[in-house]
Formats: sequence, C-alpha cells, structure tokens
Amino acid sequence: MDVPHTDGPLSALLPRLTQLSNVLNRGRVYERALESAGITLERPAMSVLAVLHTADRPLRIGEIADRQQVVGPHVTRQVNGLERRGLVQRVTDPLDQRARLIALTPDGTAVIERYLHTVLGWFTDALADWPEQDRQDLGRLLGRLVDDLSTQLSALDD
Repeated sequence: MDVPHTDGPLSALLPRLTQLSNVLNRGRVYERALESAGITLERPAMSVLAVLHTADRPLRIGEIADRQQVVGPHVTRQVNGLERRGLVQRVTDPLDQRARLIALTPDGTAVIERYLHTVLGWFTDALADWPEQDRQDLGRLLGRLVDDLSTQLSALDD
C-alpha cells in the first residue's frame, strides 16, 4: 500500500472538511433550523423523517437503518416515537402482505419540508454569489467524495 503524501492537495482538504464539520455541528445548524421551523424533535427522529422524505417511498426499518448506517433497534425506537406523534405510519408492503413499511404522514411530510426549507434557505443564501457551474460542481464532487469514501471505509469493515 502506498503511503499518501502529507504535503499534496489532499492534505489541505482534511482541515477544510474538519472546518465544515465544525460549522455544521458547533454552529448548531440542526438546533437553529428546528427552532426557526418551530419543530421539537431530536436529531435521530428528524434523520428518520429525512431518510423517508428522500426515499420518496415507504421503507422497511432495515432500509432506514442501512441508509442511516445505524442498527435496526435504534430506528425502531425512533419510528415508534414518530408514530405516536402522528408523523409516520406503518403500511402494508404490497410485495409481502406480512411485512410493514414506514411511510410519512402528511404531518410528517410538513415537518420535514419545513426543516429542509429552513436549512436549504441558508445554503442557498451562502452560495448565492457562486456561479451556477460552481454550485453544480460542488454537489457532484461532494457526492462523489462521500460515495467513494463510504465505499473505502466499508471495505475496511469487511
């Protein structure tokens, strides 16, 4: 295995990624967005709503867990709480009548859309002066980095 150079362009990337993580976490983006949107949910519950929203279809508990990279019982606890609040519902899997899928309710959809509207508004404002091509490149390259790094780290787990 080749040893990576510590003085190349990638060495400058790690501190910037750390900065971004700090801005998102220490900047309390999640907490500020909830407050601005008038939502009272914990981060894990909101994450379940976000997964269901981006999936654009009902999912099994295991699918939600895989997408969140957590274990099933963790998701089950969150789903139970969200169900009690009327934000998700269990529906029959059309491919297997014995199985249940988790679907957003209209209230759940409204909550996640309020949250996303708030957060995306901040990102839109932050990138307002960027040329369209730069915004597209950022999305494409960030997605590629996350996918490739996730694959690399998953290989280490195997």
